[in-house]
Amino acid sequence: MSVLEQMTSQDAIDLENKYGAHNYHPLPVVLSKGEGVYVWDVEGKKYYDFLSAYSAVNQGHCHPKIIGALTEQAQKLTLTSRAFYNDVLGVYEKFATQYFGFDKMLPMNTGAEAVETAIKLCRKWAYEKRGIEEHKAKIVVCENNFHGRTTTIISFSNDEDARKNFGPYTPGFVKIPYDSIEALEEVLKTESDIAGFLVEPIQGEAGVYVPAEGYLKKAKELCEKYGVLFIADEVQTGIARTGKLLAVSHEEVTPDILILGKAISGGVYPVSAVLANDTIMEVIKPGQHGSTFGGNPLAGAVAMAALNVVEDEQLAENAETLGVLFREKMNDYIKTSKIVNLVRGKGLLNAIVINDSEDSSTAWDICVALKENGLLAKPTHGNIIRFAPPLVMTEEQLLECVGIITKTLEAFEA
Repeated sequence: MSVLEQMTSQDAIDLENKYGAHNYHPLPVVLSKGEGVYVWDVEGKKYYDFLSAYSAVNQGHCHPKIIGALTEQAQKLTLTSRAFYNDVLGVYEKFATQYFGFDKMLPMNTGAEAVETAIKLCRKWAYEKRGIEEHKAKIVVCENNFHGRTTTIISFSNDEDARKNFGPYTPGFVKIPYDSIEALEEVLKTESDIAGFLVEPIQGEAGVYVPAEGYLKKAKELCEKYGVLFIADEVQTGIARTGKLLAVSHEEVTPDILILGKAISGGVYPVSAVLANDTIMEVIKPGQHGSTFGGNPLAGAVAMAALNVVEDEQLAENAETLGVLFREKMNDYIKTSKIVNLVRGKGLLNAIVINDSEDSSTAWDICVALKENGLLAKPTHGNIIRFAPPLVMTEEQLLECVGIITKTLEAFEA
């Protein structure tokens, strides 16, 4: 511990660079503490967190109720595997299915695992319930999607950094433009053996692209018309981030398969889940899918506490109110700005588009300057900066952060 206490930011960065795989390019800040909307670096400087661990920390850093559930359960039982029952999983499954309105839940650990689970579930349902010939089922996905980085998932990505030199790729996916009902209807009419439509209600990693109003509702109606499963990936957009418990709830859509992760545990522990009704979930039989850690008692206790916090503290309502305020303030700034083209988003999932090319360093440089001014954010796709603070933020804090952002942008207006 004495070594850690004396460590500088540069020491920590050097250690990662020497001993860790270089699969990330972090902002040059080394964090050692978090509480609510704030994080502190190893030198003790305080920052507003405007990324929330990619929307995993919606309930704020180290929320006492979630940490309390973690420590209490950790002192009793952490892992049994699914070789045995434990006294938390069934309680958690009942809680979660009633919370989200489904018959069954299949617990996993990470978002990518949950997406893989949903893909397997959709295919098996297609063969056993729809009568599609085995190995023929296809799933429709959207261009510029981000569902994870497993081999199967990158097979239907068009991010060449994620794909190049990782093939051969997994077949069985049909790509269409995002936010195009016409493209979806065309593929459902003309392609045979379509089993499901996998979609992010808002494309977060792509730059917080919000589809046109009515897109999700019409997409669900088309899926029903053609007997196709509507699969909503709410790993990033779910758990109150966009101003509703789920982003699909803005259009009163109920997915056939719901994928959750990140904030389902408040960022305290890796927890993900796939929810569906009996007619779909019943195709999975013993031995056909699983995970040693999936459904462990520690995860169940943490997730229930995290979801209770969302409801008790009305985080969806807070995200909706503060999101409207944030976009209003940023639009006021953009009216006279040369460096920012637009702001877009829903709830407290927002992004600004920098007036520069995707291969420029401007957005990165702005994020470094924001760090110096006490606010942490990160670029995505070169010229886009995503802003996603914890949902426990107050109006006073949000306005202070808007001040930091606009002050920082002003330095780049010349």
